[in-house]
Amino acid sequence: MAKKKKQEEEVLVDVTQKLTNAEKFVEENRQSLTLIVGVLVLLVGGYFAYQNFYIKPLEKRAQEDIFRAQQFFEKDSLQLAVNGSGQFLGFVDIADEYSATKAGNLANYYAGICYLNLGEFENAIEYLDRFDSDDPVLSVIATGSIGDAFWELEQPKEALEYYEKAVSGEENAYVVPFYLKKAGVIAEQMDELEKAVKYYTRIKSEFKSSREAGDIDKYIASAEAKMNS
Repeated sequence: MAKKKKQEEEVLVDVTQKLTNAEKFVEENRQSLTLIVGVLVLLVGGYFAYQNFYIKPLEKRAQEDIFRAQQFFEKDSLQLAVNGSGQFLGFVDIADEYSATKAGNLANYYAGICYLNLGEFENAIEYLDRFDSDDPVLSVIATGSIGDAFWELEQPKEALEYYEKAVSGEENAYVVPFYLKKAGVIAEQMDELEKAVKYYTRIKSEFKSSREAGDIDKYIASAEAKMNS
């Protein structure tokens, strides 16, 4: 009993000592701690003000501007969509003026696709590379479209690299088979036949219902025949 009481007293002394040390630390560093707390308050308040009084209004304006450009994009008026006119901004200006917004980021995607279809492949690569998204469709299309641009520039090695990036770890049945087939065709043309068979076979095994799977056996047979010749 005496031993237990002694242990309790020792714990109490230890806790008291720690509290005393903590109080001493606070007292000795009161000015520094006050400054740190003040900076944290300013940072949180500044972030709140930045988001609510700058980013939100900016995002609203960006959404209004990109909507006009999207209308021209849907009508295949690509030059107007990408460059705008004196009355409205095109995707390039929106991407530049509203770079801090989601709409500005999306404008990079649209500008890249416009340039790809206009045959301005270097510009397509530049803007598509700026686009950043976790969207399972847009992210694949953007990366795959960079591959398309490199292919048009007669740079098959780079094209294959981006097709591979586009399909790596992705499972979206709407777009992945499309770029898998492109990757397979380029790999086959570059005599990377094992890669070609791998991509074709993935279409057959993972995307049986896709349009690309309809004649994929022909592609597999072609690549395998070259391997065995």
